[in-house]
Amino acid sequence: MTSTLETLQKLDLLLEARKSADPASSYVAKLYTKGDKKIAQKVGEEAVETAMAVAADDNVELVKEGADLLFHLMVLLRSRGLSLSDIAHELAHREGLSGLVEKAQRPK
Repeated sequence: MTSTLETLQKLDLLLEARKSADPASSYVAKLYTKGDKKIAQKVGEEAVETAMAVAADDNVELVKEGADLLFHLMVLLRSRGLSLSDIAHELAHREGLSGLVEKAQRPK
């Protein structure tokens, strides 16, 4: 069984490779051609569906919708020239910092 990190790394590489794929044969390539706003819309839809799974107290759907949410977020990041590594660096930067303190330090 592959580790969580290995799975995400494989997906990240695949998403980058799909930038040059034929949109007629690749869902990801099709998303890329529709642009960041459409991809962001998909992220929002998946976030709502994730929240709805929680409201329904359905862990099976929560996992499925969470996977869809993470997938579409990764597509959006790649579309912008970013990756989960950028998210990981930000989280590492915040490590040991209270969430309340971090939020208070954000520019208004």
